[in-house]
Amino acid sequence: MGNREEIKRMIESGSTALGLEFGSTRIKAVLVDGTHHPVASGDHEWENRLENGFWTYSLEDVWSGLKDSYRKLVCDVREKYDAELKSIGAIGFSAMMHGYMAFDKDGKLLVPFRTWRNSTTGPAAEALTELFQYNIPQRWSIAHLYQAILNDEEHVKDVAYITTLAGYIHWQLTGEKVLGVGDASGMFPIDPETKTYDAAMVKKFDELVAEKNYPWKLKEILPRVLVAGENAGTLTEEGAKLLDESGALEAGIPLCPPEGDAGTGMAATNSVAKRTGNVSAGTSVFAMVVLEKELKKVYPEIDLVTTPDGSLVAMVHANNCTSDLNAWVGLFKEFAENFGIDVDMNKLFGTLYNKALEGDADCGGLLSYGYLSGENITNVTEGRPMFVRSPKSNFNLANFMRVHLFTALGALKVGMDILLKEEHVEIDSILGHGGLFKTKGVGQSILAAAINAPVSVMETAGEGGPWGMALLASYMVRKAEGESLKSYLADKVFAGNAGTSMEPDAKDVEGFEVFIERYKKGVAIEQAAAEYLV
Repeated sequence: MGNREEIKRMIESGSTALGLEFGSTRIKAVLVDGTHHPVASGDHEWENRLENGFWTYSLEDVWSGLKDSYRKLVCDVREKYDAELKSIGAIGFSAMMHGYMAFDKDGKLLVPFRTWRNSTTGPAAEALTELFQYNIPQRWSIAHLYQAILNDEEHVKDVAYITTLAGYIHWQLTGEKVLGVGDASGMFPIDPETKTYDAAMVKKFDELVAEKNYPWKLKEILPRVLVAGENAGTLTEEGAKLLDESGALEAGIPLCPPEGDAGTGMAATNSVAKRTGNVSAGTSVFAMVVLEKELKKVYPEIDLVTTPDGSLVAMVHANNCTSDLNAWVGLFKEFAENFGIDVDMNKLFGTLYNKALEGDADCGGLLSYGYLSGENITNVTEGRPMFVRSPKSNFNLANFMRVHLFTALGALKVGMDILLKEEHVEIDSILGHGGLFKTKGVGQSILAAAINAPVSVMETAGEGGPWGMALLASYMVRKAEGESLKSYLADKVFAGNAGTSMEPDAKDVEGFEVFIERYKKGVAIEQAAAEYLV
């Protein structure tokens, strides 16, 4: 990173890029310099609310949160560099994918924003999966639209435009009704050849709802799809005021296509090339693998989305990962404190995680499920965290910690095994990021064993989605003629930083295979617990 004066010069000359991401609990802005290093940031905490049976965020919360995170970024720039933020080289917005924001011809929101978190679209998702022969999860925008049609909701006839949260913000700031292909792939299936909505499926949908005689056809109400690197409009005078209430920010700044949080995660982990992928492991866990070709079958466990430049991606998403594991570590903390020991949590996590490496390869016959919520991959509707052993199990601390680390990746492995063993998908590298990988070498070795592939971890992965969005904004204005996103990230952002790689240990791989058979058989115990333990 350059020195303070150099960064100040970049800020004042507008040689920066800004990424803003609306996560489920935080809105964060990250400003990067000409070398893609974060130089300032601002964030705002927010929370969804359950209203009339739907998880939602109000439009007031969207705009107050955006303004607050941008204001804090401006303050950070002022404090660190004694500079005023007036112009920016490029801006990009990203947000949680999927969900439903429907507007009438005057731009009025017809029903409160329905987020990805709503599981109210079961009949629609099932019917569309059958119609398209393509997995349509409940979260997807098209499932929300069709469910509203099935419910005979009054507002559907007035729909003039539907989009995602990132698409909505971008539209308000630029006047452009566009969406990055990665985010669009969570609205409606994308054809990897044309890099826009699958035309045959669009036609099928229109035929399906033809008898309703709506005044719209599907393509007319969806955002236009753009790929990474394309210009997606410029900041209008009105848009500049929406973002910066002080009035200092200039209009005319170019914006890149708005993206979903999955796409920014791929950019932030240099995982956009075919045969690469990333695993984000925290409260929930998901894997994104960039495919060389389409899958042979439809699997409810696997979502198909795209990279920001339109390559097909298989996504395996599990609702539960580290929450129960963290609860057990909290119990050990409480135990130590009762002996008058002052506990350093980093040291406690490190000690317990490393202890797991001493355990039996298959966790000594122990079994646990860290399900705080249901898990669709294993057909569990309600979670009951559970630890089980037989009298013959080898019950000790090492195996106890090991089984909780293994089970954190259990549902993910069930989905990944479909890709690796049934579809024979080839993976050259997977990058791990998130809380599970904080203790050096432990989560990394266990993920490598689970997927039987090398796993890398790099320092910058912790920068996350807003930084990934800033990289996509930088790519639009800085790319060379014909330079692909893959090349730009590999050569100009991550050059020489492939992270620390770890090969799978053959004994651990074998142990995980034994464990996962026990895990799959034991799902019946977990399902029974939901029935009998209220």
